Amino acid sequence: MLPELCGSSLLLALPDDVFAIISRSLSPKDICNLSLCCRSLCTLVASEKVWLTQCDMVGILPHKDLIDWRKGVSSYKALCRFLVSVKPLLGIWVHQNPELGNVVYVMPGFMSVVGCRIIPQELGPLGIEDGPILWSPVFEIIGDLDGSVLFFLHGRENGTDYVYPGSVKPVEQNCNVLLLEVEPGQQKKGNVLLQSKSFAYNTDEQISRKLSRSSSELPRSQRMLGQGDVKVPFSRLGFSDRRKLIEVVTTHVRQNVPDSANGPVFPRLRSDEENFEKDMVFLFERRSVLIQMYELGGSCIDWKESPELPSDPTQLQLREIRRSIDCSSGFHSSLNGDGHTKSIMKKSLGGYFRASFRQILGKSPSINGSRTLSKNNSSSSENKHAQLHEFLRSGDTIGLTLHASTVRLSSYRAWPNMHDSRFALYKLPMWVPRADQEYAGLWGGTFGWPPGKPTEDKPGKALFFLLISYEESDVQRLLIATKILEGTHYVLHPNGSAMFIANIDEPSHDPFPWDIDADSTPVSVKHAFAGEGIANGYGFRYPGSKPGSLFVIQNGLLAFIWKESRAVLTMQRLNLQELLKKGEQVPALPPIANFSYLTKSYSNVFAGFSNASTCLSSPRERH
Repeated sequence: MLPELCGSSLLLALPDDVFAIISRSLSPKDICNLSLCCRSLCTLVASEKVWLTQCDMVGILPHKDLIDWRKGVSSYKALCRFLVSVKPLLGIWVHQNPELGNVVYVMPGFMSVVGCRIIPQELGPLGIEDGPILWSPVFEIIGDLDGSVLFFLHGRENGTDYVYPGSVKPVEQNCNVLLLEVEPGQQKKGNVLLQSKSFAYNTDEQISRKLSRSSSELPRSQRMLGQGDVKVPFSRLGFSDRRKLIEVVTTHVRQNVPDSANGPVFPRLRSDEENFEKDMVFLFERRSVLIQMYELGGSCIDWKESPELPSDPTQLQLREIRRSIDCSSGFHSSLNGDGHTKSIMKKSLGGYFRASFRQILGKSPSINGSRTLSKNNSSSSENKHAQLHEFLRSGDTIGLTLHASTVRLSSYRAWPNMHDSRFALYKLPMWVPRADQEYAGLWGGTFGWPPGKPTEDKPGKALFFLLISYEESDVQRLLIATKILEGTHYVLHPNGSAMFIANIDEPSHDPFPWDIDADSTPVSVKHAFAGEGIANGYGFRYPGSKPGSLFVIQNGLLAFIWKESRAVLTMQRLNLQELLKKGEQVPALPPIANFSYLTKSYSNVFAGFSNASTCLSSPRERH
């Protein structure tokens, strides 16, 4: 290397391959900042090799998938922009209602990430490894040509599959709550509604500036509406107003899924090479159809021009209050005479003014028959709801938006304490296995031995998902298996309860009851720990516990045995992404309930069937 070369000249003199290797020590933000220094450096860091390296370092996709995804965007730089923006969304998200299970796994699709709901189910004769896991789509975030993001909520109404387009707010890196909200917007010139993309098409320089500056760095003036008006966040509205706004928007923006887009939302495993290639061809075409639907159909509505939404926001509020009272009184849309109509209108207006008066005093009444926020789940600031007209005055249009936020959450044994009136999913922290916590992570379990195999008297066995975490103190180290999914017909234990707790510092001297496994192979127990397993206690919400032992068996299996009943829960590690790619897609719920089911239920509301044999034909088979 010539000694006179230094600074930017040294970097410019490096071959592309060498600079690509050096760029592994830089973040996308660093590279974007470097590109803003001068034209020569901007050209250097625009190299496809540099940005392919950055895409690889994001860690979402293997190298082969990056090459396939590149075909759907303008450059690896645009692909990196998409990957960086959606990476925090990947993982397991949950909601406490219904108790039988509301687990959504966000995973890569094709130039997209897909939220997949795991259906509570029983295992067939093939067990966990080879049996098809039932799931349904909740939402998709698709990457556009420039790497910007497009949001589609999934839902099914009256036997028809729909998508509900919307926008995505900038995703916070440590987000732990995923909110479905409504966002006000402005109209374009010529009275054309704004398309609710997170970003419009941009030049490479604009993409660099966006990658190098986080949303939190936006100047305060950009977060103000002007003339001293501060934008009212969606969360400040009362529950009834939030629910009604989402209902109105989803009704207006929904689009029927055409046959050309009605199929798999991610490819099968690469090991199935022939079907994998077919899936990729279909997914590429499907993505093009959805992007076209998004651009032509629009993702916002003009609430002033809509016949169902009067130009005066207070009238919308009165109308929705009246509708809710009609429904709660059993009248719905048909009323028996003018006397009933006048009576209900009187009640509506009276209730509205009483609610408004309470809001002035800072109270939080139950509006429109909705539940009031409990003191445990709300702060004093949330008790003072904003008025609907205050929220709507910041824009001419309203549209769906996905808001990945970071909030302070308390938790108990890895299960977050959730707000009961937010259309939200909560992210579960995933423990990474290490030397002193080797069993941390997601496990699948069934009752009985041999593991996962049905018997003649029980042809199907309930599938449990358990999240194993650790709790340490000066006295002991505990291994905690938290139940996040249960595949029974009627829930036996609440979500978030500990199926068992083992003290890994206290060996168990109980023998393992069986000598061989399902393949007649001798059972070898590596470790055994004393612990306690869940049992009937003081009621559903407060289960008791009884002593037992946790056995670590060869081939990575775990088995917890209750000492008194001799019941055994056998577990194995899960690769949820692979299971879903081999699984079966089933229809979704209506859109709002499909995102987060807020009604308490103890039975399976997500599907009317419990195993693969009664499953509807999958989209792959139709395709």
